[in-house]
Formats: sequence, structure tokens, C-alpha cells
Amino acid sequence: MRIIAGHAGGRRLAAPPTSTRPTTDRVREALFSSLDSFARDHWGGWEDVLVLDAFAGSGAVGLEAMSRGARGATLIERDRRCLSVLRANADAVDPRARIVAADALTWHPEGGPFSFVYVDPPYDLPDDQVRSFLASLVAGGALAPGALAVVERSVRAQAPWPDDGWVHIRKRDYGDTALWYGQPTLEAVEEA
Repeated sequence: MRIIAGHAGGRRLAAPPTSTRPTTDRVREALFSSLDSFARDHWGGWEDVLVLDAFAGSGAVGLEAMSRGARGATLIERDRRCLSVLRANADAVDPRARIVAADALTWHPEGGPFSFVYVDPPYDLPDDQVRSFLASLVAGGALAPGALAVVERSVRAQAPWPDDGWVHIRKRDYGDTALWYGQPTLEAVEEA
């Protein structure tokens, strides 16, 4: 694994233990190709974007965003074996990354508002728990107006969006991996 572009482009990342499923370089390249366009068109670039990388593993997605100019990133990971790898990767790419040793599902949102959220839970995590996590971000006031969430799941998983307050944008499949793009409605964010 490596950082693809930005100030740390080409820097190799340590891989977490084999019990995790890191987002491949191919999937991250496709993700950031679309995100760079979104950042330019909706956020005015990466400079003011705060990133939340939930179930961070190696931290590759949040650190990639920081390499491209994001103002900051909060990376949440509960696995102690992953945390040491995550800290080493953050030190090598951008020590400003905020690492939170917690279970994302019970984490109380803080440090936002986040404009970009990447959610990459274990594939066997039930869909309703992913929906609850996304709903908690809105309810906790963690998301900025115009925030974008991308959820990485198995291609066999159902849409991750809560029933109310979220808009599905698109889904892209890459082998067994699916990336779901969505946004909370402006009304839901303003009510939080």
C-alpha cells in the first residue's frame, strides 16, 4: 500500500494485521479520482475539509486525503494491533492526523464538522449497524452542510443509508468491493 498523490505521494504504508481488509490501491485511486472532482466542485478544494475515517485500519484513506491537502483527519480504530500501524503511518505521512482508539459504533462524535466521511466496517457487520452509525453522525452534529459519505461494503450488502435524512448518489463496484456514495440532507444537518 502507498499514498497515491499529494505531498506524501509514493510513500509506502505499513499494512495492518491479516485480520483486516485494507482498501486496495486500485479502489483508493478510483475513490480519490471522484473525490478530487467533488472537492473542487463542492468544497472549493481540499484545504478546508475535515475528514472522518471510521474503522480506519491502516489509515490509508484519511491519510491520502491529508496528503492531498485536507485540513485534518480523525481516524477511528479499536483494534490494538491496527493502532500501532495506524500511528506509524500517520507519523510518516502527516502527524497532524488525530487518532482515536475507540469503537466507531459507540464513539461520541467530536472534532467536526466533517465534510468527508469514509466508513469501512468489517464486511460481516450487519447493515442496520452501519445505518445506525451514519444516523448517529447526523444526530450528533458531526457533519458539515454538503458533507459526503462513502461507505465501503461487500457488493452483496444492502444500501447503507438510514431511511430518513440521507440521499443516495451512486454505487460503484470493484470486484467484491462496493463503494456507496451518499449525503445527508441539508435539512437533517441543520436540525442536528
